[in-house]
Amino acid sequence: MAYTTEQIEEIKNKILNALEEVIDPELGIDIVNLGLVYEIHFDGETGATIIDMTLTTMGCPLADLLTDQIHDVLAEVEEVTSVDVKLVWYPAWTVEKMSRYARIALGIS
Repeated sequence: MAYTTEQIEEIKNKILNALEEVIDPELGIDIVNLGLVYEIHFDGETGATIIDMTLTTMGCPLADLLTDQIHDVLAEVEEVTSVDVKLVWYPAWTVEKMSRYARIALGIS
């Protein structure tokens, strides 16, 4: 099924909401509020979804765990037919990318 531009934006919001369920186990905060999700690509023709995200550090040992959790939560979004998680390192993650909520929760001003 082909989706309209408006429907695609709604689906991307559903995807973003689902990604808020993926919690970084070291920090106890979801990857969206940590600012790790850079871009969501959703193909309105096929349902294929690509998540561009980063990690707090290049050597972060949680990459596989977070990727598995992303696949799990996006399996619940009916419009998504496949998921590809792409780790990107540019722009580099900084504390400024975190939401106000995440900064307060971690005691960062």
